[in-house]
Amino acid sequence: MICADSPGGVPSAESASKITAPAPETAGQGASAGTPGERLDLTRFTVARVAVGLTGVSLPTAAHLAFLADHAMARDAVHLPVDVPRLLRELAEAGLPSLSLRSRAGDRREYLLRPDLGRRLDNESAAMVTRAAREGALAGSEPPDLALAVADGLSAPAVMRQAVPFLREFLPRCRSRGLSLAMGSYVSLGRVAVADEIGELCRARATVILIGERPGLTSPDSLGVYLTFGPKVGNTDERRNCISNVRPEGLPHAEAAATLDHLLALALTRELTGVMLKDDRPLAVGNAAAIGPAGKGNRGDGVS
Repeated sequence: MICADSPGGVPSAESASKITAPAPETAGQGASAGTPGERLDLTRFTVARVAVGLTGVSLPTAAHLAFLADHAMARDAVHLPVDVPRLLRELAEAGLPSLSLRSRAGDRREYLLRPDLGRRLDNESAAMVTRAAREGALAGSEPPDLALAVADGLSAPAVMRQAVPFLREFLPRCRSRGLSLAMGSYVSLGRVAVADEIGELCRARATVILIGERPGLTSPDSLGVYLTFGPKVGNTDERRNCISNVRPEGLPHAEAAATLDHLLALALTRELTGVMLKDDRPLAVGNAAAIGPAGKGNRGDGVS
């Protein structure tokens, strides 16, 4: 190679250094952390796949196998069934006796292909909710402040692992506020909006649904919590608030319960939820980065 700035076609020392100098390492390839001989260990700060290294032009075998295992767990989370008898028993023990309901989706495949069917109860389930509401009215109960529902969504492990621990933190807060609760519900093959129909049928002022979120490669058991004031069929996602990534490795159950308790109190006072309702607590208390209106960048929007 002949450089224009080199007499006789002989590269200058400066040009030669430009030609032969290796490209700087990136952090993912083991870049220096600033001290010679040290490398920045990004795994101290995140479980994301960063700084996994290279073997030639490929991932190391261990990193590749770990990816395949995590991908398999994410797929399993979508397709595994919920142990409904066990879940109903645990919900009752936690203080939320619940009806066992189904959406209009006939099976898992139809549920995934037809999101609209997961947003409505089948006829038998709608009749069960109506009957329970009528029995409560005959017993002299006022329309409830809150209807709580649980749905498998896109992750059965999320529901089995997170729903009951979350409710153990949240239900005492409901009692301390004197809130009345409708009969609980578990909805098989349900999506977020199915809670609107449940709330409308039992005339609840607000609904909360706990649902398995779309699994990630590092979070196959993440629970989403959706709050809606004025539930009715046809509500859209801007009318909801979502608390996402509820699990011990994400937003802990106690902190998520405190967040929902605060939002619910605001919702019942202001009679609204969604884009007009914000968590106004200080960041150190509210961990506001974990919450926002549904459909605004939250992971949980995959089950709407």
